[in-house]
Amino acid sequence: MDMRELSYGVEIETVGRTREAVARAIQTAVGGEVRYLGSPYSFDPWQVTDAQGRIWKVVKDASLNNVPEHLRAEIVSPILNYGDMETLQQVIRAVRAAGARVDATTAIHIHVGADPFDGRSLSRLAKLVYKQEPLILTALGIRQERLSRYTKPMSPDFIARLERYRPCTKDQLNRIWYGQRNTCPQHYDSTRYYGVNFHNVWYRGTVEFRWFEGTLHAGKVKSYVQFVLALAAKGLNGRAASSRKREFRPESAKYDFRVFLLHLGLIGDEFKTARKHLLSAMPGDAAFKRGRPQPKPQSGETAAAPVVEG
Repeated sequence: MDMRELSYGVEIETVGRTREAVARAIQTAVGGEVRYLGSPYSFDPWQVTDAQGRIWKVVKDASLNNVPEHLRAEIVSPILNYGDMETLQQVIRAVRAAGARVDATTAIHIHVGADPFDGRSLSRLAKLVYKQEPLILTALGIRQERLSRYTKPMSPDFIARLERYRPCTKDQLNRIWYGQRNTCPQHYDSTRYYGVNFHNVWYRGTVEFRWFEGTLHAGKVKSYVQFVLALAAKGLNGRAASSRKREFRPESAKYDFRVFLLHLGLIGDEFKTARKHLLSAMPGDAAFKRGRPQPKPQSGETAAAPVVEG
């Protein structure tokens, strides 16, 4: 299955502007109508019904505790497809232009529709992420506070259970994820706080990727969506996946991650910007695994002798 065939949705947390202001900024990008739902609904929601009849929500998020409640606004997109990427970017630019911003409490969560997956493909996705996690977490620059609380690394015990039981169906995977069969998952289940959240497969019908720090840079958000879709497609299309976690080597990290991105299919001009953003925080050299060679002295020149300090 091509990554461009997968559906996705995005949650973008912002601060500094009211939910109404953010909703009206979204309207300038997508058209349609703005409506305040308010009480008795939870999260004090506003919504924008766009020109296609899709609903963009703007809700309160209690985790954005650096600002007063009326200045906390989380954007929840409708179900989108690959062709909606430019619309998503226009929304982000409009919200940024309206004065919304991000801070240390904000994050981005990306959901991929789980319908095409079964137990085997979800297991491949989990093992793929587990193997490459040292590179992924470094590339995304995730703060330690979020890693330890809201976007925990893939559990080695979960991976070991996948290897032992090799689930074929989502129902079999359900037992492995929760430790028992969970037929009625709740929103705030403790297993949701992983970087790759499989709890949402049964709660909301999506695989949720919770890794991303808050940003209103439209190009970065597009890069994150493309990365997630490529990962998901690799899980769907791959034949097998090793769960042996790779060793992180700073001197070759940028090269190794570039090779991984190309392996995912993020090749060519279409994904040039994605590679740029995803590689920007990595140490090392993208073109040379062992570092860029130093130029040799020209003929007749003598290499400078090392300076010895006494």
